Amino acid sequence: MEVGHSKTLPENAYRKLEPGETYQPVVPAEKIVPEITAYSVAMGLFFAVVFSAAAAYLGLKIGQVFEAAIPVTILAIGVSAMLGKKDVLQQHVLIQSIGSASGVVVAGAIFTLPGIYILDLADRTNFLQMCAASLLGGFLGILLLIPFRRYFVKDMHGEFPFPEATASTEVLMAGETGGEQASVLVKSGGIAMLFQLLSHQTIGLWRETFSTTAFGFGRSISEKVRLEYHMLTEAAVLGLGYIIGLRYSLIIACGSFLSWWVMIPMIGMLGKGVHVDGVLYQLPALAAMDTGDIFKNFVRPVGIGAIAMSGMIGVWKSRAIIVGAVKLAFNSGAQTGGATEAVERTQHDLPLNMVTLMTFLVLAVVFFFFWALVPGVSLVQAIVGLVIVGGISFLFTTVAARAIAIVGSNPVSGMTLMTLIISSVLLKAVGLSGSDGMVAALLIGGVVCTALSMSGGFVSDLKIGYWLGTTPATQQRWKFLGTVVAAVSVTGVIMLLNATYGFQSEALPAPQANAMAAVIEPLMTGQPAPWLLYMAGVFMALILEWTGLPALAFALGMYLPLSVNTPVLAGGLIAHWVGQGGTEKQQTKRKDKGTLMASGFVAGGAIMGVLAALAKFAGIKATGNQEWSVAGALGLNNWAEHMELSAVVTLIVFCLLGYYLYKSARNAG
Repeated sequence: MEVGHSKTLPENAYRKLEPGETYQPVVPAEKIVPEITAYSVAMGLFFAVVFSAAAAYLGLKIGQVFEAAIPVTILAIGVSAMLGKKDVLQQHVLIQSIGSASGVVVAGAIFTLPGIYILDLADRTNFLQMCAASLLGGFLGILLLIPFRRYFVKDMHGEFPFPEATASTEVLMAGETGGEQASVLVKSGGIAMLFQLLSHQTIGLWRETFSTTAFGFGRSISEKVRLEYHMLTEAAVLGLGYIIGLRYSLIIACGSFLSWWVMIPMIGMLGKGVHVDGVLYQLPALAAMDTGDIFKNFVRPVGIGAIAMSGMIGVWKSRAIIVGAVKLAFNSGAQTGGATEAVERTQHDLPLNMVTLMTFLVLAVVFFFFWALVPGVSLVQAIVGLVIVGGISFLFTTVAARAIAIVGSNPVSGMTLMTLIISSVLLKAVGLSGSDGMVAALLIGGVVCTALSMSGGFVSDLKIGYWLGTTPATQQRWKFLGTVVAAVSVTGVIMLLNATYGFQSEALPAPQANAMAAVIEPLMTGQPAPWLLYMAGVFMALILEWTGLPALAFALGMYLPLSVNTPVLAGGLIAHWVGQGGTEKQQTKRKDKGTLMASGFVAGGAIMGVLAALAKFAGIKATGNQEWSVAGALGLNNWAEHMELSAVVTLIVFCLLGYYLYKSARNAG
């Protein structure tokens, strides 16, 4: 298996080792090849910035964080092929490791930090505080995982399937034969960016959302029976639906159908009045509400309760993993002993004494952060915050890592919700409540959530390095830099998107952050909350779980606007149709190309969404009374006023985009 020639993973890469058998990575320990170069660092940091923006935008829009590892890997392979670089397998591993910091930091940030804006607490915090929460959480996740690397990655070889790491490793190995995959990804990403550029967000050749209310009969039906259909025409959301597949996209959409086509019409009917035994029972206040108000005030709280309960169910289902991980955490010394003994290159971690010192240093900074930088926090309250962060992060870091190693998904939202509830109760017990208490609880949640997300993502990076022969200490050192860049990027994007759209709008619903905010506000302020509606969502999640349906997917569908979930279903249907017919080999080729194209749609569309937000923030908009706009320069300022025609055009161009995805993927086989 020489570098520069065809490489394959060893036969025993994925199976358990026989007694006395050892695993020899693709690049053996005795072979030294370049890992960290100016090229690998620059590319990794570039992708960390780009995919932080893309993942934050899409995560806040639909509640699903875009996993950056595989697209980063494919693009790195493509760029290297384009530049004619050879023998860069290990550099690709480092590019992937640095760049994929974006996805895990974003996952930690968007579940909690937007809650600061949702609860109108922006005047009590700033960029430094929010960035520090993501940064400190990312550092903690890295440091707390390092002592367990040997156990998860080497000692348990073949015991854990590592689905995400396996997929990335296969892409890296396939990339050794060329960068054809990257050209498909880049092309589809460019098409998605062009599609978004021409849409209502920027130039405005068609509307952002197709809606039946654009038509006279649609408005009439909405007014009479509160029945509407909306579909967001974004390439990124269509691509995400394709990646999710028909089963989960249909479950998500069904959650929306229940909210918008069952619950809203039923509640709206009470406004018009119901005749019972000749007596008219009517709620005039409901009659004055439009469909969106009914959804916001009566239906969405049910979705919030279902999301919260789904997270708790995820933690409960992971209880065996949690118990095993806690035992492992308390016995970590046995897994990391012999810190001074000579070890081969492919098993060389950062020195344990250095990791321990850095961990205590980060925890000291966490304490200073709460005490000196968070408003209204006393010494005792800062100590309580430190105990919460340190204790929960330590106990659940291995939970997140083991969950990723076994099933490829991290129950981080449920664990974060637990953290926020615990933080709210304990902080209020020591005298911190109200606005200051909510800010402190959200920042604590941000640190813990990012730590757990980072530990889950980083264990996949380390497993990839183990299979391919990368030096673990190198991955560990440079992951810190990727975390810094990702934390700065995601904080800036969150602030930009809030200033442009807000996090309770249809443009960016931020479902998890809204659910977290809804739970902690009454705990910290004592204000009334729609607990009965939350409880309805709790029981709905339990019923879904008992029937065997994924409760979180359905709950997200209930919470999110109908317009967001219908294009997800469209993407899932396209994925289903692409896979129909043909031989197994043809189906595999179609699936691979379709997934690549969908990933390009997600990345390109989301990036253009952030750029559109930046343009809008700068005052460059498609329509309105701005002094200058792109649409105005093209004479299109009145285009959106032609509602019926623009709605038809919107539907046609979106269908053409979907057909292009379907036809291109089918042609691969």
